[in-house]
Amino acid sequence: MGKVLIIGAGGVGTVVVHKVAQNPDVFTEIMLASRTKSKCDVIAADVKNRYNVAIQTAQVDADNVPELVTLLNAYKPELVINVALPYQDLTIMDACLEVGVNYMDTANYEPKDEAHFEYSWQWAYKEKFEKAGLTAILGCGFDPGVTSIYTAYAAKHYFDEIHYLDIVDCNAGDHGKAFATNFNPEINIREVSQHGKYWENGAWVETEPHEIHKPLNYPEIGPKESYVIYHEELESLVKNFPTIKRARFWMTFGQEYLTHLRVIQNIGMARIDEVEYNGVKIVPIQFLKAVLPNPGDLGENYTGWTSIGCRIKGIKDGVEKTYYVYNNCSHEAAYKETGTQGVSYTTGVPAMIGAMMFMKGLWRKPGVYNVEEFNPDPFMEQLNIHGLPWIELHNVDLEL
Repeated sequence: MGKVLIIGAGGVGTVVVHKVAQNPDVFTEIMLASRTKSKCDVIAADVKNRYNVAIQTAQVDADNVPELVTLLNAYKPELVINVALPYQDLTIMDACLEVGVNYMDTANYEPKDEAHFEYSWQWAYKEKFEKAGLTAILGCGFDPGVTSIYTAYAAKHYFDEIHYLDIVDCNAGDHGKAFATNFNPEINIREVSQHGKYWENGAWVETEPHEIHKPLNYPEIGPKESYVIYHEELESLVKNFPTIKRARFWMTFGQEYLTHLRVIQNIGMARIDEVEYNGVKIVPIQFLKAVLPNPGDLGENYTGWTSIGCRIKGIKDGVEKTYYVYNNCSHEAAYKETGTQGVSYTTGVPAMIGAMMFMKGLWRKPGVYNVEEFNPDPFMEQLNIHGLPWIELHNVDLEL
């Protein structure tokens, strides 16, 4: 159906390439680009060996609009799948506008020099994309992404009004490392160490980091201590589903992980500003990233499951009801299929499906949109086909 350019050759990019290669009827030509072309070449060779699908590769600096424009003009893709770093979203969007290419990402923009992310920067592009006749799809990973689509599906089929939304994210896997992050350490540590925030009665309530926590039971896993943190899909969901009275995001952390995180913060290694060392300016968190295990290399010895879903309470036909929809993903199965661990898999599969929705014309309209603004039904159908089957439970105890 069309040509796609994937930018980013980490764990998520690896999964996206594998999954698009599995669907040659939809993705007729594929290019993978990143700052380090050799990484792209390794992934392309593996995909060629597994599926006999040729992947073109290229080098590009995603911080550099002219470089991006040159690549886009040379390759002429119909869609860019951005799985690079969140603070490269705007440069890639700028390049897409200049050349006339549609855009999709998995995480919202955040500036390099501030641990702060919100959709306002990207929402500001809405009129530009409308005038250009281009589609920009925001946040098409798992969370954000599938969790937003779960919410849209629930609103469409099971509720007249959603009142309470709790997104629950459990990683019950074991990678065997003393400390490692499941995706880019620089982004991960910034995300989980910030103040918590949730929506209640029309306003944001801010908390201290990890202040609110309780054990929650996850299907086939059991109880895991879960912490309220801020996550980006809350911002768009409370905007697009205004009946929501309270929306929270819960994530599990082990005590060893939290201890390491506190030490990293206390000794200044989580700093994102420059410090001078032996006459050279370095950013401590970027140095830390260089010495921590590469998230893309964790898959081989990763055991256990992730469990991510939405626990929803609301009204249908005047009667209160509850609904829980979730997916459990095996780290071992993810590695067997794509050579990556489950966290990369659960982000990369939805990115491919979102691109498929665009290529099939199901999610295609000028402007900038979060995924819950599209029809959730065809996406939900494809989740069951491409490795992330979902289970729904009605009128159960949500524990929240």
